[in-house]
Amino acid sequence: MVRTLEQAIAQISRLPDADQEQIGRTLLTHVEKLKALRTEIDKGIQSLDEGKGRALDMEDFLREKNSRHGGA
Repeated sequence: MVRTLEQAIAQISRLPDADQEQIGRTLLTHVEKLKALRTEIDKGIQSLDEGKGRALDMEDFLREKNSRHGGA
C-alpha cells in the first residue's frame, strides 16, 4: 500500500465508526467507478487497435453533446 493511503487509513481509523463506514462506502463506490472506466477505456483501445475507429468531426460531436445536456 502506498504511503499516502496508509496515512489516510490511519487517520480515518481514529474517527467514529459511522464516519468510517461512510468514508468506506464512498471509497468503494469511487473504486468501482474507476474500474468500470478503465474497462471501457481498454475496450476502446482494443477497438482502435482492431481498426474499428472512425474519424470524428469535433464540431458535430460538441454540438450533439451540448444539445443533449442543455449546453450552448
